[in-house]
Amino acid sequence: MAQGTGSINSDYKDWEWSDDAGERARLLQSPSVETLPKNSESQGNSLGSTSALGAVFIVVNAALGAGLLNFPAAFSMAGGVAAGITLQMCMLIFIIGGLVILAYCSQASNERTYQEVVWAVCGKVPGVLCEVAIAVYTFGTCIAFLIIIGDQEDKIIAALVKEPEEVGSSRWYTDRKFTISITAFLLILPLSIPKEIGFQKYASSLSVIGTWYVTAVIIIKYIWPDKELVPVEIPTSPSSWTAVFNAMPTICFGFQCHVSSVPVFNSMKQPEVKTWGAVVTAAMVIALFVYTGTGICGFLTFGAGVEQDVLMSYPSNDIPVALARAFIILCVLTSYPILHFCGRAVLEGLWLRYTGITVEEDVVRERRRRLLQTISWFLLTLLLALFIPDIGKVISVIGGLAACFIFVFPGLCLIQAKLSEIQETRAISWWAQVSYGVFMVTLGAFIFGQTTANAIFVDLTA
Repeated sequence: MAQGTGSINSDYKDWEWSDDAGERARLLQSPSVETLPKNSESQGNSLGSTSALGAVFIVVNAALGAGLLNFPAAFSMAGGVAAGITLQMCMLIFIIGGLVILAYCSQASNERTYQEVVWAVCGKVPGVLCEVAIAVYTFGTCIAFLIIIGDQEDKIIAALVKEPEEVGSSRWYTDRKFTISITAFLLILPLSIPKEIGFQKYASSLSVIGTWYVTAVIIIKYIWPDKELVPVEIPTSPSSWTAVFNAMPTICFGFQCHVSSVPVFNSMKQPEVKTWGAVVTAAMVIALFVYTGTGICGFLTFGAGVEQDVLMSYPSNDIPVALARAFIILCVLTSYPILHFCGRAVLEGLWLRYTGITVEEDVVRERRRRLLQTISWFLLTLLLALFIPDIGKVISVIGGLAACFIFVFPGLCLIQAKLSEIQETRAISWWAQVSYGVFMVTLGAFIFGQTTANAIFVDLTA
C-alpha cells in the first residue's frame, strides 16, 4: 500500500485525558517482544532486534494455542472436510490482509500497539470500543482456559483412579469444580498478581511444542486408530446453509493474532510492510497446516460425535493422549496470566485516561488497584468456568469478538487512513483499497452479529 502525504488523526484530547495518563496507557506489549520507545528518532531504521524469520515464529506462536482443540468440532459443524477447508482458505485471505493493514497503519500513525493504532487512526469512539473489546475477549479466553483445565483433569484423574469416569466423579477430590478451583488458586492466581510478566516469555516455546504434539497425536490416532473405536457417521455436507457460519467463531478464535501483531511488527529490524506481508503469509500458512491437520483427522476419527474439546473424545487410559492433555494444561497455566495481564492493562489504561491520575499518585495506588483488579478478574472467570462446562459455548461468544479484531477494526483503520491522504485525484488503487476496507467491516460485522446472536439464542439458552 502506498503511503499518502496526509497525516493520520491522532487527537487524544477529545476527552481531556492527561497526556501523562495517555502515555502510561501504552498497553498490551507482548511479553516476548522488545521494542524501543515510540518516540525514538530512528523510526524505520533497525527499530528492533527481531529478524523476519524470528517474527514468523512469534506470529505462529501467537496464533497457535488451545483453540485447536475445537477445530474438529468446527469441521463437523461446517459440514465436512471440504466445507471446513474452503471456509478456512476464504477467511485466510482476509486474515492476512488485516495483519498487513495493521502494519501499514502502525507505520503511518507511529503507534506501536493494536489499540493505539485504532485510537490514532479512527478516533476516540472506535478506540474505546477496541479497548473494551480486548478486555472482554481476554476475559472470555481466560474462562475458556479454565474450562480446558477442567476437561483435561477429568480424563487424567479418571485414568489415575482406574475407575469408570462416571464413578470417579463421585469422590469429592475428583469433582470437577474442586480440581479446577484448587489448580487455579495454587498455580494461576500467584502467576497473575505480578506487575510485570516478562518471565512468562520463556513458556512460549513450551506452548508451541505442546500444540505441535497434540496435532501429531491426533493425526497418528487417525492413521492408526484404536481397536475399540467403532465406525461413525462422517457428515459430507452441512445440515443447513447457516450451519457453515457456526464454524466461523472457532476459525476466528484460532487465527486471531492481530492484537499482538503490531508490537511484533515494530520489533523487527526492518519494519517494512512488504517484508511483514511475507512474514504473516508464512506464519498463517504454518498455522493453517496445524489447524487443518487437527481439524481433518480429529473430525474423520470421531465424525459427528466429536466433542467440542477433541481430546475429550479419546479414552482416559491412552498414554500418548494423556501426555497431550498434560501439555495442554501446562500451556493453559502459562497462557492465562498473559491473557489476564493484557486485559488488566487495557482496564488500567482506561482508568488512567478517564481519571487523569498523575504518575506520583499512580505509584502509590497502583499496587492496591492491581490486586483488586486481579482478584476480581480471577474470581469472576473461575466462577463462570465452574458453571459453563462446554468450551464450545465460550468460543462461540468470544469468536465473534475475534472477528472484530480480524475484520472490523483493520477495515476501519484502512478506510480512515486512505481518507486522511491528501491527493488531488483519487486513483483506482485508492478506491479499491477503500472498497476493500468497507467490505472487511461489513463482513466482520456480519460474522460478529451472526455468531453472537447464535451464541445467545442457541448455545446459552440450550
